[in-house]
Amino acid sequence: MTGEALPSVGFIGIGVMGGAMAGHLMDAGYKLRVHNRSASKCRVLADRGAELMASPGDVSAASDVVITMVGFPKDVEEIYLSPGGIVERARVGALLIDMTTSSRELAAGIYEAARARGVSACDAPVTGGDRGARDGTLSILFGGDEADYERALPLFRVMGKNIERFGPAGSGQTAKLANQIIIAGTMLGVCEGLAYAEKSGLDAAALIECVSSGAAGSWSLSNYGPRILKGDFAPGFFVKHFVKDMALAGESAASAGLSLKGLDAALEQYRRLAESGGAEDGTQGLYKLYRGREA
Repeated sequence: MTGEALPSVGFIGIGVMGGAMAGHLMDAGYKLRVHNRSASKCRVLADRGAELMASPGDVSAASDVVITMVGFPKDVEEIYLSPGGIVERARVGALLIDMTTSSRELAAGIYEAARARGVSACDAPVTGGDRGARDGTLSILFGGDEADYERALPLFRVMGKNIERFGPAGSGQTAKLANQIIIAGTMLGVCEGLAYAEKSGLDAAALIECVSSGAAGSWSLSNYGPRILKGDFAPGFFVKHFVKDMALAGESAASAGLSLKGLDAALEQYRRLAESGGAEDGTQGLYKLYRGREA
């Protein structure tokens, strides 16, 4: 976009991650319009000059690019496909980017509905948690047309570092669910390994430091392990959203003829945690179950 005016950007979903992502876009000079179901969460951005809008449809009608980062597939479907929603009110030629983790089928449906109105749509879920959002180092997994990928890249490079197009609409969601399947097994291993170490009388902090550089090392162990030992279960990514993602992954795997026992085990444990009051914890809150404490 060198030498051209930056497009106006609408950002819907100013939560733990969305607020930081939108802030980076403002830092890069994009004119921002924002909406969140709880308007108070937009206050920091509004104080910086973002225009607060009354509805997702209002954001869409006033923006060249619309980015969404909401909670659940039902929220995505509602804001995009409801009468007066994002697709219906989008400008011809606008680009709609859903960065929520949702389903391949819904992403493809939004793509088709948008195309019928002369609007481009794509799915670009992210991974990296609250830290990646704050640092602008998210991984962004894209599904959609090549031309839309090129168009979105300048925005993505403000919010993330590892950016990849995986194929047509819906492919970004499939890639994100694969990511969540990997994390599910990893988090089980981190929590069970640390629980075993503590129960056996080891210095669990020393264990993390020692094994993190070997085959047991992982981002989850290095970043969540120290938080676990401090009893810090604040959300970088909510348990309730991880349960949603794992359920979507299980459904998608089943439709592909796969039975994923590790995913099933992780989902069972995380559902137990959510049902005992830990739905608003970060994913490292799973450790509460291994310490014998309900959430």
